[in-house]
Amino acid sequence: MSNLLINRLLSFLAAHLPGGFSLRPMLHRKRGVNIGKNVWISKLVYIDENHPEAITIDDNAAIGLRVTIYAHFYCGPKRSCEHAKPVHIEEDVFIGPHCVILPGVRIGKGSVIQAGTTISRYVPPFTLWGPPKAGPLATVTITKPQDHSFNEFVKGLRPFQLRS
Repeated sequence: MSNLLINRLLSFLAAHLPGGFSLRPMLHRKRGVNIGKNVWISKLVYIDENHPEAITIDDNAAIGLRVTIYAHFYCGPKRSCEHAKPVHIEEDVFIGPHCVILPGVRIGKGSVIQAGTTISRYVPPFTLWGPPKAGPLATVTITKPQDHSFNEFVKGLRPFQLRS
């Protein structure tokens, strides 16, 4: 069995089996991910399958449900420009559910990443990081979109004025 196939099998098991403090971190360690002590990895977490060795998660970090951590991108079908960029999650970091962490990112000690955030650059230590809160965008004047075309629905929207 090839290393990549074994790596993918361990990744699948880690995503679905119980044991956020025990079994899941152990399986990712066997894949080559650098994981410290007392790390929580929730279910359905994807950690790069091609370059697990480029990922470091320090002590006492918590990775939320359905987080995705990439250490590489492919540039095309020939994969001629593939290269890994390390991802480092420092100690005492909390990453909320449904976050995406892109290659080359470092998340500083003690930071908290808001659910649903895409991290594409350095996060300083002890920082709450995330997008602005969701809020009202427009008044809806076509209340039953299923009875109207999409274009009618969009034309019926009355956007709120954005504050500067």
